[in-house]
Amino acid sequence: MGQLKFEYMKTKHPKGLPYLFFTEMWERFGYYLILGIFVLYVIEPAGMKGGLGLPDKTADDIFGTYIALTYLTPFIGGFLADRVLGYIKSIYLGGILMAAGYIGMGVFKDLPLFYASLALIIIGNGFFKPTISTLLGNLYSEEPYKANKDSGYNIFYMGINIGAFICNIIAAFMRNKFGWGEAFITAGVGMLIGMVIFTIGRKHYIHAAQMKPVQEGDTKLSEILIKVFVPAIAAGAIGWFIPNNIFGSDSTDAFIFACVPVIYFYASLYFKAKPDEKASIGALLSVFLISMFFWAVFKQNGTALTRWANYYTDRSVPASLEKPLEGIYMVDGKSYEDKEVPVYDNQFRSQKDDNGDTKKEMGKDVYFKNISPGQRAALEKNPENKVYLYNTELFQSINPFWVIALTPVVVGFWALLRRKGKEPLTPTKIVLGLFISGLSCLVMVLAVMAGDNGSVKVSPLWLVASYGVITIGELCLSPMGLSFVSKLSPARITALMMGGFFLANSVGNKLSGILASTWYNYENKTNYFLVNFALLIFATLLGLSMLKRLNKIMKEKGH
Repeated sequence: MGQLKFEYMKTKHPKGLPYLFFTEMWERFGYYLILGIFVLYVIEPAGMKGGLGLPDKTADDIFGTYIALTYLTPFIGGFLADRVLGYIKSIYLGGILMAAGYIGMGVFKDLPLFYASLALIIIGNGFFKPTISTLLGNLYSEEPYKANKDSGYNIFYMGINIGAFICNIIAAFMRNKFGWGEAFITAGVGMLIGMVIFTIGRKHYIHAAQMKPVQEGDTKLSEILIKVFVPAIAAGAIGWFIPNNIFGSDSTDAFIFACVPVIYFYASLYFKAKPDEKASIGALLSVFLISMFFWAVFKQNGTALTRWANYYTDRSVPASLEKPLEGIYMVDGKSYEDKEVPVYDNQFRSQKDDNGDTKKEMGKDVYFKNISPGQRAALEKNPENKVYLYNTELFQSINPFWVIALTPVVVGFWALLRRKGKEPLTPTKIVLGLFISGLSCLVMVLAVMAGDNGSVKVSPLWLVASYGVITIGELCLSPMGLSFVSKLSPARITALMMGGFFLANSVGNKLSGILASTWYNYENKTNYFLVNFALLIFATLLGLSMLKRLNKIMKEKGH
């Protein structure tokens, strides 16, 4: 009996899983390290600590466009992996380009070269992201692993979040001890470590990396270039140069215009599909649509929620931890004494003079603008004493911490239901995830009320709670979405359809930047989070309206 159990454990998951797990962990280490400090770096007043000194709204726009494009390029990257490069070459190419981009962000300080470095990351992610997810799915496409595909993606997803958790701790250390540039370079080093691990484990998944033969009626590369890629570039250019912004900024107009030919292409896959593939592709497109709303809210962790952590959250460190954390550069020390500081308005926007330079004045650091009366009274007595604060980017580790902590719980819960024959199908999990994610917005509504709409800083536990709720929703949706694509996509276009899932992510990411840029339009921040709640409830209702059909297709396809 013991031997049988041992054999079962050996065959539960493929041998390639650990290598892909750690490859993705280090890749996401670099990616999320950048995201954790991106907005902070861009808005850091120039001449203070080496930031770019751009306005908050501009930072939100750049951030939203960047993360949107990193998930738009997997469309073409997935297609090239399926038809031209193969999965192994695509992963190597993507990893090298991303490493170069991360290092470039650390080395080059000029804005044009900063954008060029971002472009390398965007292109590299296009090759890497859909391909490694597809490769994992291929490992689970055969017995005895097939039944564990959802669990495999959950485990893989935990690897992503281990990288996302540790990166912000390392980022805080590197930024405090060395500076912004060294923190960015660390992301590149992490990516290169991931590529070494991928190379070591190559023998365990080389058999799953074979390109599928092209079939009659399949879209050709030349057709993609002529009918999709070139029109997308042309449409993007039109959006950029069109007078009077339609969607708020040149970059947003360009992005939305560029998406139109790509979205049209995916819709055409459905109408041109063979009869036995049409239902599957239609189901995939439906899930792409509803998942877009999730990403629009979730990806505000790098903008609105980072802003909340920076200005509205009590980041003071307990006295017992001040010296230990200072010794490892995990805290930011601030003095209450008057000094020359940037000028901020009541919504914490840095003010510019007529020349576009940051206004300065003699006063307190902006952190002290909305501390509690008790804290202010204590500081007035000893203004020379340092106040030690948790670095803002450390709050970016809350979500991945919850993913690491909750993944075994969620996987175990689904396994328990599976043994009882009651496990919901993947589409049901996705819709459930949308609803649960919406509840996280209500937690932030309560946080706004607790702080009297920003008049007083609130406990960091509000962010911990909000991230905890949305993480449960995330675990029901994001890894399940990857699994859903792997299950239903026709084998010859799996990476391409994985690119479609990331396209939905891309549009959602851009929407997150648009939503974040409206932050200052809401005097009462309660309304901001209620808008996010409404979006997710709308997506939930949309998902419920198509759930019966989606589950029926899953059953028909043997899942």
